Amino acid sequence: MFGEHARPTAMPLPISIVNACLRDGGGGSPTAVINDSALTTLTDAERSRVPVRYGTSHAVFVTPRDPRGAPTTPPHHQGHAAAEGSTVDLRFFTAEGELPACGHGTIAATAFLAQQREGAEHEFTLCVSGRTFTGRAVREGHQIHAAFDPGPSTLREPASAEIDLVVAALGVRPDLLAPGACVASLGRPRMLVPVATPEAVAALTPDLDQLRAACDQFGLLGCYVHSTLTSAGRIMARMFAPSIGVPEDIANANSTACLAAHLADRGVTDLSVDMGDALGSPATITASIRQSPTGPKILVGGVATITGTGTLSDPAGV
Repeated sequence: MFGEHARPTAMPLPISIVNACLRDGGGGSPTAVINDSALTTLTDAERSRVPVRYGTSHAVFVTPRDPRGAPTTPPHHQGHAAAEGSTVDLRFFTAEGELPACGHGTIAATAFLAQQREGAEHEFTLCVSGRTFTGRAVREGHQIHAAFDPGPSTLREPASAEIDLVVAALGVRPDLLAPGACVASLGRPRMLVPVATPEAVAALTPDLDQLRAACDQFGLLGCYVHSTLTSAGRIMARMFAPSIGVPEDIANANSTACLAAHLADRGVTDLSVDMGDALGSPATITASIRQSPTGPKILVGGVATITGTGTLSDPAGV
């Protein structure tokens, strides 16, 4: 259990640390998942301090709704209120503030919800930034495979000024760049930069201050650098997002979904993306692509496990 830091005027909120997007049962991205309530006294500034306090890149606040669609309040000393309803609101925070969406945070939240229920297979209605979609989970022992439809991606070719500044900040040699860079958005734009080999991805040592300045100039969330697709459908990737307080992300499912949408017109149907190796926490995100009359449908997911539980009782004191 995590230690409590009492604040008598605040209701303690249940918190779990969920490692999302494991690879071969280990690694993954530690994510703080908080069972929130409509009557919480947390400010957004306090929410942004939660990932710093618990050593995670992101925090997810889960607010269950009652059958009438209104948020519910978890009972005092009860950690499983989120299990009572199948419809929940999700909010995502980093040290820099709120995000409109977070892929591995959605995977972590879906796994958290499934862990509170009996049985192996579950579906939840997830509400994020005005969008409603389904999260699915299958539990196998202590591990849970969670997946969701991130919605349609907006794709465009980057301007030459954008790609020049970002590549310079990344330190990628021109001969290692591969064709097909794009700016993709699932709420906030990020640049997808392909390089020739996994070794080139692994060797990157970007200038993070320079990269942040470039991303801020062009309104980018960050930069997702990936190797070219192998015949087995495997890719290595790294996500640098200093503009949101995450120098490098262990796992980034939404950028993987953007890449899947970008590759859909090449006949790609399945991806496995390896991340996190440079940070000593190997992670894998999967994506499946199915064509439909309205465009490609993406399902992105990963395996997660809960590694710790406790209560968040003094966010103001972080």
